[in-house]
Amino acid sequence: MPYFDSPVDGTRLHYVDHGPATGAVVVFAASAYLGHEMWEQQTLPLAEAGFRCVALDRRGHGRSDDTWNGYDLDTLADDLHGLLDHLDLRGVTLVGHSVGTAEVIRCVTRHGAARVDRVALVAGVSPGVVRSANLPEGIGPADVRADEELFRRDRAAYFTLLADDFFAVRLGNDVSPAYVRHLIDRCMVAGPRAATGVRAVVAGLDLTDELPALDLPVLVVHGTHDASAPLPLTGERAARLVPDGTLKVYENAGHGLFATHAARLTADLREFVEAGGVRAGGPVGAGAAGR
Repeated sequence: MPYFDSPVDGTRLHYVDHGPATGAVVVFAASAYLGHEMWEQQTLPLAEAGFRCVALDRRGHGRSDDTWNGYDLDTLADDLHGLLDHLDLRGVTLVGHSVGTAEVIRCVTRHGAARVDRVALVAGVSPGVVRSANLPEGIGPADVRADEELFRRDRAAYFTLLADDFFAVRLGNDVSPAYVRHLIDRCMVAGPRAATGVRAVVAGLDLTDELPALDLPVLVVHGTHDASAPLPLTGERAARLVPDGTLKVYENAGHGLFATHAARLTADLREFVEAGGVRAGGPVGAGAAGR
């Protein structure tokens, strides 16, 4: 299995690298609690279509080492950039889901865009969901504390309770009970320290002043019924704040649109990558999809 050492502290991090080495490079950052497996309905078809798909297991998640330290946004972004350095990837399209969007944004604003051509923010919690000076309409501290107490009391019950809202099943989105069970089992692989550490990142997240510095094409994909990251607080704000953003809204989609709207998301990502053309080692060009 492919591993590399974090440039921050040597933590052993797992990743997958699928598709031809000369294909346009797409690098995936997962949601909280999940590893690379959440992206299988994007990475497999894209790799089969000739793209090189690389996906990271965040520290404490998936098959990466379970550490006590390092669950701050700078370290997580440094881990992600360390993967780009380790594989010497260039012309990359960075794709993040949920808190993975924050890692993607910080990776570019902290390390520059020498290796990255474009960014896709899928069902992101960025620029933030919790009440702050920049977001007075965000989730209040009391609600955050109550949610954290429920999570710490019984993580398995927490994931099970929220599954229907995660996929917006009430709106007719089709996910099998077996798949829901599989995803909950994968969420439980993340250790309690990693899980609560990443939740703390979300609770303190405010990238309002950082997104305008993301000076490259940005695709924002978001569902109308995302209960975890409400569209007006996150996707719509992110698309407005970046200099070159394209917002694609999926009607009736929830936070788990990577599964419920898998084919559409895969097609949109492919279009976004191909908008700049393809060269050996990665996409080139600067036009955002749909512009």
